[in-house]
Amino acid sequence: MRPGTSFSSAPLRRRLAACASAVALGAALLAGGGTALADDPGDPAGSAVDVTVNAAEGQGTIPGTAYGLNSAVWDSQMNVPEVQDLLSAANIGMMRYPGGSYGDIYHWQDNTAPGGYVAPGTDFDAFMGTVKKIGAQPILIANYGSGTPQEAADWVRYANVTQHYGAKYWEIGNELYGNGHYGSGWETDDHTDKSPTGYGTTVADYATAMKAVDPSVKIGAVLTLPGNWPDGVMGSGETADWNHTVIPLIAGKADFVIVHWYPGGSDAAGMLNSPSQLAGELAQLHDQLNEAGVGDMPIALTELNSNVFEDTQPNALFGADAYLTALQSGVFTVDWWDTHNGPGAISTAPDGATDYNDYGILSSGTCVGTVCEPPLNTPFAPYHAISMLSHLGKPGDQMVDAQSGSQLVSAHAVHRANGDLSVMLINKDPANSQTVALHYAGFTADGSTATVDTFRDQASSIDSTTAADTGSWTVPPYSITTVTVHPKSGTSSALSAPGAPKVTAAGATSATVSWSPSTGGKVDRYEVYRQIDGRSELLATSTGTSATVPNLTPGSTFTWNVLARDSLGRLSRPSDPVTVRTGTPQDAPCQVSYDLTAGWGNGFNANVTVTNTSPNPITGWTLAFSFPSSGESVSGYWNANLSTQGTHVVATPVDWNGNLAANGGNSATFGFTGANNGAYMPPTVFTLNGAVCTTL
Repeated sequence: MRPGTSFSSAPLRRRLAACASAVALGAALLAGGGTALADDPGDPAGSAVDVTVNAAEGQGTIPGTAYGLNSAVWDSQMNVPEVQDLLSAANIGMMRYPGGSYGDIYHWQDNTAPGGYVAPGTDFDAFMGTVKKIGAQPILIANYGSGTPQEAADWVRYANVTQHYGAKYWEIGNELYGNGHYGSGWETDDHTDKSPTGYGTTVADYATAMKAVDPSVKIGAVLTLPGNWPDGVMGSGETADWNHTVIPLIAGKADFVIVHWYPGGSDAAGMLNSPSQLAGELAQLHDQLNEAGVGDMPIALTELNSNVFEDTQPNALFGADAYLTALQSGVFTVDWWDTHNGPGAISTAPDGATDYNDYGILSSGTCVGTVCEPPLNTPFAPYHAISMLSHLGKPGDQMVDAQSGSQLVSAHAVHRANGDLSVMLINKDPANSQTVALHYAGFTADGSTATVDTFRDQASSIDSTTAADTGSWTVPPYSITTVTVHPKSGTSSALSAPGAPKVTAAGATSATVSWSPSTGGKVDRYEVYRQIDGRSELLATSTGTSATVPNLTPGSTFTWNVLARDSLGRLSRPSDPVTVRTGTPQDAPCQVSYDLTAGWGNGFNANVTVTNTSPNPITGWTLAFSFPSSGESVSGYWNANLSTQGTHVVATPVDWNGNLAANGGNSATFGFTGANNGAYMPPTVFTLNGAVCTTL
């Protein structure tokens, strides 16, 4: 829960948002070969920004819980009809309650929060009245900090047995890593053991008690987002950080994990570039879950906001971009912080608008000195950004890849259930319009009139109009524009998308995936494609429902889709994506272990140990590896000499460790300090004197 001031008469419980940075995820290692799908070059005009949409690259289906929002018991406007109508109009699909850090002091039975303020009319039943009225689902924070498993189980019983609310999603506490264990304490936690071990163990107790009442509920456990404090930090005497301690303890007990994201920074430009950083951080979190054997565990981003110009247009642009980036990265709900919050320090945004430092999407109608917010419940710019999301796509629609040729224009695309294609264009330039040329792969537009929805800078509503589809569009400064075009008749296959593929086998250089069959007609063959920067490269074909892909690069991560081709040669929609990870050879002539020994959010220490397992001794060695993220770099080292070029690192020995005996007779260990902006995923491939090693 972010720092701020409640618009009620009582102070809001505060905490400092975790800092983050704005560096994009580096490209993954990719195997060569394949056949690319062609795209329509269109008719770009002049210096237009090229945006290519690849409808053959599926990024998952928009869930009903996707567009979420926080709601807090100190918000006296939480359940008034005007607010309910505004949330319904914005198509909010998930509501979080009782409000950030209040979750760890709130007692649902008597609607109290000792040490905090609870506004009249904000009890659980009143909240559920709003949830039901707007057609959303609740996500509820069970009190971990000052509550008990029994209290949480009683809440489940009341909600789902007594009242039949069908409340499916339950978080166990809020930001429990902020309980003072790492030195900074904003979160209430009355447990004697405040360590990650204590939390992970007790989450299992909560899950057992709550599922004994209703086995259908889904239990969420709190994690840290990689690259954000305190991720990587270890307490005194500990050998693992919060995530690496908690994840194994909740495996088989919790059903999903929870992270929050408030990117730091002091300027709008840095904040607007940070969603690309989010993709890398979520990828690293997926890797951490995969390492623990729970790679399919869903992720919920239950608090999101920036720390810059919170109620003005820059934050609206950030919000739309961040929501969609998270959803395309496999998150099942993104919950904005929050409905109302209240003003803070007054400033001026780059477009000249007054920013009230209010993290809410609706005005509280209060003042700071002589500067007053708009009337109560007036929508701020982020409200309209959230509303724009459903102009792009609604639950059941398929997200597909969109690539922009300019950092000033972010692009996202959705292939709608009715066949239309919608593209969101976010112009991050505060002063200049951008001309965008749209190109398509795996989709043919009919060239008829398109629907254009635009939220302009400092506007009070979304403009909707129609325009001739020329393939070229001008988007205003600091705006969010969605263009919806229609498919050409006869170009779409009647086949359904194949079922979500699963990895059934993976080695160092090959992997096998299987899927359930397409329906709606006769399948000529299935085709497995790899996603590479907006291009779909054909890897394998099959007349059955599985395929093995050879000649992959060891130690790499790939994203694949499966499509069905009909007898007329037309491709179905793509399956949901599947992440494929290859290992390293087990019979390699060398072994390398890479161990993170410390972290502090924007830096880390690592030790690397190299062993020669071949029958021949080595005198003088060169170990080479690459960081997966462009935000990683070496800032210091010991027991070896390190040189870098971009993300590529080469290590050579010092005087005393240059000899590696045959058959694992000895090892050489060196270490380094790394700097990270965002994700800091470990290298996956190491070569010793040019030979690929086994990574332990």
